[in-house]
Amino acid sequence: MKIESIPLELPEGSNIIIGISHFIKTVEDLYEALKNSVPGVKFGIAFCEASGPCLVRREGNDEELLKAATENALKIAAGHVFVILIRDAYPINVLNALKAVPEVCTILCATANPVRAVVFEDKDGNRALLGVIDGFRTKGVEGPEDVKERKEFLRKIGYKLGP
Repeated sequence: MKIESIPLELPEGSNIIIGISHFIKTVEDLYEALKNSVPGVKFGIAFCEASGPCLVRREGNDEELLKAATENALKIAAGHVFVILIRDAYPINVLNALKAVPEVCTILCATANPVRAVVFEDKDGNRALLGVIDGFRTKGVEGPEDVKERKEFLRKIGYKLGP
């Protein structure tokens, strides 16, 4: 038995969403949720099947993102895990639609940060995704200048109104 921390690859300008689901139609339903959320979103989806042939089921509309999502899913190789890579949208634009997919049990991360999958492997070689390491260790608590920068940034990118 072992626990691994596996680095995942994010193509330039993309965000990754990792979650757990429960049924073979997940990949098609996630495709529809993404396609209906943001016009022009580019994405690749890979879903690790947990029974039968135990294949990585995959769909997408961007070959680079589809390839990277598939490679990340194969690195994790744990049943019922899905990996989505998106471009031309932010996770905040698609998360509610993804969470509304009936098969989705949970979403573990949605980020552009470096991500590592924490995977447990049992004596029979079966694997489980225990969690993710999203970004870097917390360094402290924000001060007044940090608050000012945060608020300015959110307004600059259009997620909050006003000065």
